[in-house]
Amino acid sequence: MSVAVEKFGEFEGKTVEQFKLRSDSGVEVDIISWGVLVRDWRVPVAGGLRSVVLGFEQFDSYPKASPYFGSLAGRVANRIRNATFTLDGKTYTVAKTIGEHALHGGPAGIGRLVWDGEADSTNNAVRFTHVSPDGAMGFPGNVTFTATYTLTGNRLRLDIAARADRRTPINVVQHQYFNLGTGNDVLDHTYRISASAYTELGGPLIPTGAILPVDGTIWDFRDGRTMRDATGTPIDYDGNLVLPTDRKFEDPVAIVTGPDKALTLKLYTDQPGLQVYNSVTTDASAEGKHFGHHCGFCLEDQGLPDSVNHPHFPSIIYGPDRPYSHRVDIEIA
Repeated sequence: MSVAVEKFGEFEGKTVEQFKLRSDSGVEVDIISWGVLVRDWRVPVAGGLRSVVLGFEQFDSYPKASPYFGSLAGRVANRIRNATFTLDGKTYTVAKTIGEHALHGGPAGIGRLVWDGEADSTNNAVRFTHVSPDGAMGFPGNVTFTATYTLTGNRLRLDIAARADRRTPINVVQHQYFNLGTGNDVLDHTYRISASAYTELGGPLIPTGAILPVDGTIWDFRDGRTMRDATGTPIDYDGNLVLPTDRKFEDPVAIVTGPDKALTLKLYTDQPGLQVYNSVTTDASAEGKHFGHHCGFCLEDQGLPDSVNHPHFPSIIYGPDRPYSHRVDIEIA
Protein backbone atom coordinates (compact mmCIF):
# COMPACT_ATOMS: atom_id res chain seq x y z
CA MET A 1 0.00 0.00 0.00
CA SER A 2 1.34 3.44 -0.85
CA VAL A 3 1.87 6.06 1.86
CA ALA A 4 0.40 9.45 0.97
CA VAL A 5 2.34 12.55 2.04
CA GLU A 6 1.07 16.13 2.21
CA LYS A 7 1.96 19.43 3.81
CA PHE A 8 0.04 19.91 7.05
CA GLY A 9 1.45 23.17 8.39
CA GLU A 10 4.56 25.09 9.41
CA PHE A 11 6.36 25.43 12.73
CA GLU A 12 9.27 27.75 13.42
CA GLY A 13 10.08 27.98 9.72
CA LYS A 14 9.90 24.23 9.08
CA THR A 15 7.31 22.35 7.06
CA VAL A 16 5.11 19.94 8.99
CA GLU A 17 4.17 16.93 6.88
CA GLN A 18 1.31 14.50 7.29
CA PHE A 19 1.76 10.84 6.36
CA LYS A 20 -1.34 8.76 5.68
CA LEU A 21 -1.08 5.02 6.27
CA ARG A 22 -3.84 2.66 5.08
CA SER A 23 -4.03 -1.10 5.60
CA ASP A 24 -5.79 -3.87 3.73
CA SER A 25 -8.18 -4.29 6.67
CA GLY A 26 -9.43 -0.72 6.22
CA VAL A 27 -7.59 0.95 9.11
CA GLU A 28 -6.43 4.52 8.47
CA VAL A 29 -3.71 6.29 10.49
CA ASP A 30 -2.55 9.88 9.95
CA ILE A 31 0.81 10.87 11.48
CA ILE A 32 2.42 14.31 11.39
CA SER A 33 6.11 15.13 11.66
CA TRP A 34 5.65 17.59 14.56
CA GLY A 35 6.31 15.37 17.56
CA VAL A 36 5.80 12.18 15.51
CA LEU A 37 2.17 12.68 16.38
CA VAL A 38 -0.66 10.27 15.53
CA ARG A 39 -3.25 12.85 14.57
CA ASP A 40 -6.06 10.44 13.74
CA TRP A 41 -6.61 6.68 13.79
CA ARG A 42 -9.77 5.27 12.24
CA VAL A 43 -10.91 1.66 12.58
CA PRO A 44 -13.77 -0.08 10.74
CA VAL A 45 -16.89 -0.82 12.78
CA ALA A 46 -20.43 -1.66 11.72
CA GLY A 47 -21.64 1.31 9.73
CA GLY A 48 -18.27 2.84 8.85
CA LEU A 49 -15.05 4.08 10.41
CA ARG A 50 -14.62 5.16 14.03
CA SER A 51 -11.89 7.53 15.18
CA VAL A 52 -10.23 6.08 18.30
CA VAL A 53 -7.80 8.87 19.29
CA LEU A 54 -8.30 12.48 20.33
CA GLY A 55 -6.86 15.29 18.25
CA PHE A 56 -7.41 18.29 16.02
CA GLU A 57 -7.97 18.86 12.32
CA GLN A 58 -5.61 21.82 11.89
CA PHE A 59 -1.93 22.00 12.77
CA ASP A 60 -1.99 25.38 14.51
CA SER A 61 -4.22 23.92 17.22
CA TYR A 62 -1.48 21.56 18.38
CA PRO A 63 1.22 24.01 19.57
CA LYS A 64 -1.50 26.18 21.10
CA ALA A 65 -3.75 23.66 22.82
CA SER A 66 -2.53 20.05 22.69
CA PRO A 67 -1.67 18.20 25.94
CA TYR A 68 0.66 15.86 24.00
CA PHE A 69 -2.23 14.40 21.98
CA GLY A 70 -0.74 11.46 20.05
CA SER A 71 2.89 12.60 20.29
CA LEU A 72 6.15 11.07 21.42
CA ALA A 73 7.28 12.55 24.74
CA GLY A 74 10.91 12.85 25.83
CA ARG A 75 13.93 12.94 25.91
CA VAL A 76 12.82 11.79 29.33
CA ALA A 77 9.08 11.33 29.58
CA ASN A 78 7.09 11.57 32.79
CA ARG A 79 8.49 13.34 35.84
CA ILE A 80 11.92 14.19 37.22
CA ARG A 81 11.80 15.43 40.81
CA ASN A 82 13.07 19.00 41.19
CA ALA A 83 14.19 18.84 37.53
CA THR A 84 17.60 17.58 38.67
CA PHE A 85 19.63 14.39 38.59
CA THR A 86 23.24 13.36 39.12
CA LEU A 87 25.11 11.30 36.54
CA ASP A 88 28.76 10.27 36.68
CA GLY A 89 29.44 12.72 39.47
CA LYS A 90 27.83 15.76 37.83
CA THR A 91 24.48 17.28 38.74
CA TYR A 92 22.26 18.39 35.86
CA THR A 93 19.34 20.79 36.01
CA VAL A 94 16.84 20.35 33.18
CA ALA A 95 13.93 22.48 32.01
CA LYS A 96 11.04 22.75 34.45
CA THR A 97 7.57 21.99 33.16
CA ILE A 98 5.28 21.72 36.18
CA GLY A 99 6.28 23.91 39.10
CA GLU A 100 9.78 22.93 40.21
CA HIS A 101 9.67 19.59 38.39
CA ALA A 102 10.33 18.33 34.87
CA LEU A 103 7.69 16.60 32.76
CA HIS A 104 8.00 14.99 29.31
CA GLY A 105 11.41 16.44 28.47
CA GLY A 106 10.56 20.10 28.98
CA PRO A 107 8.50 22.67 27.04
CA ALA A 108 10.60 22.10 23.90
CA GLY A 109 11.09 18.36 24.27
CA ILE A 110 11.16 16.01 21.30
CA GLY A 111 7.36 15.78 21.25
CA ARG A 112 7.08 19.47 20.40
CA LEU A 113 9.60 19.69 17.55
CA VAL A 114 9.53 18.92 13.83
CA TRP A 115 11.23 15.66 12.87
CA ASP A 116 12.35 14.59 9.40
CA GLY A 117 9.95 12.03 7.94
CA GLU A 118 10.39 9.52 5.14
CA ALA A 119 7.63 7.34 3.71
CA ASP A 120 8.29 3.62 3.18
CA SER A 121 5.47 2.40 0.95
CA THR A 122 7.06 -1.05 0.58
CA ASN A 123 6.50 -1.74 4.29
CA ASN A 124 3.49 0.57 4.74
CA ALA A 125 5.57 2.57 7.19
CA VAL A 126 7.01 6.00 7.90
CA ARG A 127 10.39 6.61 9.53
CA PHE A 128 11.17 9.79 11.45
CA THR A 129 14.56 11.07 12.60
CA HIS A 130 15.66 13.88 14.88
CA VAL A 131 19.05 14.90 16.26
CA SER A 132 18.80 16.37 19.75
CA PRO A 133 21.93 18.44 20.49
CA ASP A 134 23.98 18.34 23.66
CA GLY A 135 22.33 20.57 26.24
CA ALA A 136 18.82 20.44 24.74
CA MET A 137 16.44 21.22 27.62
CA GLY A 138 19.46 20.72 29.91
CA PHE A 139 20.14 17.07 29.03
CA PRO A 140 23.70 15.97 28.24
CA GLY A 141 24.93 14.42 25.00
CA ASN A 142 24.06 14.52 21.33
CA VAL A 143 21.30 11.99 20.68
CA THR A 144 20.04 10.75 17.31
CA PHE A 145 16.46 9.51 17.57
CA THR A 146 14.56 7.38 15.06
CA ALA A 147 10.91 6.41 15.28
CA THR A 148 9.20 4.12 12.78
CA TYR A 149 5.46 3.51 12.59
CA THR A 150 4.37 0.43 10.59
CA LEU A 151 0.72 -0.43 9.92
CA THR A 152 -0.21 -4.06 9.26
CA GLY A 153 -3.88 -4.96 9.31
CA ASN A 154 -5.32 -3.62 12.56
CA ARG A 155 -1.93 -3.39 14.30
CA LEU A 156 0.21 -0.26 14.49
CA ARG A 157 3.82 -0.95 15.45
CA LEU A 158 6.19 1.70 16.81
CA ASP A 159 9.95 1.15 16.96
CA ILE A 160 11.96 3.84 18.75
CA ALA A 161 15.76 3.88 18.78
CA ALA A 162 18.31 6.38 20.05
CA ARG A 163 22.09 6.60 19.93
CA ALA A 164 23.92 8.97 22.26
CA ASP A 165 27.56 10.06 22.11
CA ARG A 166 27.79 10.08 25.93
CA ARG A 167 25.87 8.64 28.87
CA THR A 168 22.49 10.29 29.25
CA PRO A 169 18.96 9.42 30.40
CA ILE A 170 16.42 8.47 27.72
CA ASN A 171 12.80 7.43 28.27
CA VAL A 172 10.42 8.01 25.35
CA VAL A 173 6.68 7.26 25.42
CA GLN A 174 3.86 7.24 22.92
CA HIS A 175 1.17 9.53 24.29
CA GLN A 176 -2.02 8.52 22.50
CA TYR A 177 -5.31 9.62 24.07
CA PHE A 178 -7.75 6.82 23.24
CA ASN A 179 -11.52 6.63 23.32
CA LEU A 180 -12.87 3.41 21.81
CA GLY A 181 -16.51 4.38 22.25
CA THR A 182 -18.80 7.15 21.09
CA GLY A 183 -19.28 8.98 24.40
CA ASN A 184 -17.43 11.92 25.90
CA ASP A 185 -15.56 9.96 28.59
CA VAL A 186 -13.71 6.68 29.02
CA LEU A 187 -14.89 5.73 32.50
CA ASP A 188 -16.98 2.76 31.38
CA HIS A 189 -14.40 1.07 29.18
CA THR A 190 -13.21 -2.23 30.65
CA TYR A 191 -9.48 -2.26 31.44
CA ARG A 192 -7.45 -5.41 32.01
CA ILE A 193 -3.73 -4.89 32.77
CA SER A 194 -1.32 -7.64 33.81
CA ALA A 195 0.53 -5.76 36.55
CA SER A 196 0.76 -6.90 40.17
CA ALA A 197 2.68 -3.85 41.44
CA TYR A 198 2.79 -0.08 41.09
CA THR A 199 5.15 2.75 41.98
CA GLU A 200 3.91 4.56 45.07
CA LEU A 201 3.38 8.27 44.52
CA GLY A 202 4.30 11.20 46.71
CA GLY A 203 3.66 14.81 45.84
CA PRO A 204 3.24 15.96 43.05
CA LEU A 205 2.68 12.57 41.38
CA ILE A 206 6.37 11.65 41.70
CA PRO A 207 7.41 8.17 42.90
CA THR A 208 8.58 7.81 46.48
CA GLY A 209 10.79 4.92 45.37
CA ALA A 210 8.55 2.24 46.88
CA ILE A 211 7.11 -0.49 44.65
CA LEU A 212 3.89 -1.79 46.20
CA PRO A 213 1.44 -4.62 45.43
CA VAL A 214 -1.77 -3.61 43.67
CA ASP A 215 -3.89 -5.93 45.82
CA GLY A 216 -6.85 -4.10 47.31
CA THR A 217 -6.09 -0.83 45.52
CA ILE A 218 -7.55 1.05 42.58
CA TRP A 219 -4.47 -0.07 40.63
CA ASP A 220 -5.54 -3.73 40.43
CA PHE A 221 -6.70 -4.22 36.84
CA ARG A 222 -5.76 -7.90 36.64
CA ASP A 223 -9.34 -9.18 36.52
CA GLY A 224 -10.69 -6.26 34.51
CA ARG A 225 -12.44 -3.16 35.84
CA THR A 226 -13.89 0.17 34.79
CA MET A 227 -12.64 3.51 36.07
CA ARG A 228 -15.42 3.80 38.62
CA ASP A 229 -15.56 2.60 42.20
CA ALA A 230 -18.20 0.26 43.65
CA THR A 231 -20.65 3.16 44.03
CA GLY A 232 -20.20 4.29 40.43
CA THR A 233 -18.11 7.33 41.34
CA PRO A 234 -15.38 8.16 38.78
CA ILE A 235 -11.78 7.42 39.75
CA ASP A 236 -8.89 9.64 38.66
CA TYR A 237 -5.84 7.79 37.34
CA ASP A 238 -2.35 9.17 36.76
CA GLY A 239 0.23 6.65 37.91
CA ASN A 240 2.64 3.95 36.84
CA LEU A 241 2.14 0.19 36.92
CA VAL A 242 5.14 -2.13 37.09
CA LEU A 243 4.87 -4.83 34.44
CA PRO A 244 5.92 -8.49 34.91
CA THR A 245 9.55 -9.12 33.99
CA ASP A 246 8.95 -12.74 32.90
CA ARG A 247 6.36 -11.99 30.24
CA LYS A 248 6.73 -12.59 26.49
CA PHE A 249 6.29 -9.74 24.03
CA GLU A 250 3.55 -11.75 22.31
CA ASP A 251 1.39 -11.49 25.43
CA PRO A 252 -0.49 -8.17 25.64
CA VAL A 253 0.08 -6.24 28.87
CA ALA A 254 -3.18 -4.32 28.47
CA ILE A 255 -6.55 -5.19 26.95
CA VAL A 256 -9.22 -2.48 26.84
CA THR A 257 -12.76 -2.91 25.52
CA GLY A 258 -15.08 -0.03 24.66
CA PRO A 259 -18.45 0.26 26.41
CA ASP A 260 -20.39 -0.81 23.32
CA LYS A 261 -18.04 -3.80 22.80
CA ALA A 262 -17.45 -2.75 19.17
CA LEU A 263 -13.68 -2.35 19.60
CA THR A 264 -10.95 -3.86 21.77
CA LEU A 265 -7.42 -2.50 22.15
CA LYS A 266 -4.42 -4.72 22.89
CA LEU A 267 -1.05 -3.22 23.81
CA TYR A 268 2.25 -5.10 23.61
CA THR A 269 5.52 -3.62 24.89
CA ASP A 270 9.09 -4.42 25.91
CA GLN A 271 9.18 -1.65 28.55
CA PRO A 272 9.05 -2.19 32.34
CA GLY A 273 6.30 0.30 33.19
CA LEU A 274 2.91 1.50 32.02
CA GLN A 275 1.53 4.91 32.96
CA VAL A 276 -2.27 4.84 33.23
CA TYR A 277 -3.82 8.27 32.79
CA ASN A 278 -7.48 9.11 32.23
CA SER A 279 -7.20 12.79 31.41
CA VAL A 280 -7.34 13.92 35.03
CA THR A 281 -6.01 17.40 34.22
CA THR A 282 -6.96 17.67 30.54
CA ASP A 283 -8.55 20.99 29.61
CA ALA A 284 -7.95 21.63 25.89
CA SER A 285 -10.07 23.71 23.53
CA ALA A 286 -9.63 24.47 19.82
CA GLU A 287 -11.63 24.33 16.59
CA GLY A 288 -14.88 24.43 18.53
CA LYS A 289 -13.92 21.27 20.43
CA HIS A 290 -13.33 20.91 24.15
CA PHE A 291 -11.50 17.96 25.71
CA GLY A 292 -11.98 17.81 29.46
CA HIS A 293 -11.90 15.54 32.50
CA HIS A 294 -11.83 11.80 31.62
CA CYS A 295 -12.11 12.46 27.87
CA GLY A 296 -9.48 9.84 26.95
CA PHE A 297 -7.17 7.22 28.39
CA CYS A 298 -3.42 6.96 27.90
CA LEU A 299 -1.37 3.77 28.27
CA GLU A 300 2.20 5.11 28.20
CA ASP A 301 4.67 2.22 28.10
CA GLN A 302 7.91 3.46 29.60
CA GLY A 303 10.83 3.21 31.93
CA LEU A 304 9.69 3.89 35.49
CA PRO A 305 9.10 7.57 36.32
CA ASP A 306 11.94 9.53 37.94
CA SER A 307 14.27 6.56 37.44
CA VAL A 308 17.24 8.94 37.35
CA ASN A 309 16.71 9.55 41.06
CA HIS A 310 15.94 5.96 42.12
CA PRO A 311 18.95 3.68 41.50
CA HIS A 312 16.94 0.52 42.25
CA PHE A 313 14.57 1.22 39.34
CA PRO A 314 15.55 -0.25 35.93
CA SER A 315 18.21 2.03 34.46
CA ILE A 316 17.28 4.57 31.80
CA ILE A 317 20.91 5.62 31.28
CA TYR A 318 22.11 5.00 27.71
CA GLY A 319 25.28 5.81 25.83
CA PRO A 320 27.70 4.71 23.08
CA ASP A 321 27.88 1.19 24.51
CA ARG A 322 24.17 0.93 25.27
CA PRO A 323 21.81 2.26 22.57
CA TYR A 324 18.17 2.86 23.44
CA SER A 325 15.59 0.53 21.91
CA HIS A 326 11.85 0.44 22.49
CA ARG A 327 9.03 -1.39 20.73
CA VAL A 328 5.29 -1.11 21.26
CA ASP A 329 2.49 -2.62 19.19
CA ILE A 330 -1.13 -1.50 19.52
CA GLU A 331 -3.90 -3.49 17.88
CA ILE A 332 -7.50 -2.21 17.74
CA ALA A 333 -10.21 -4.39 16.23
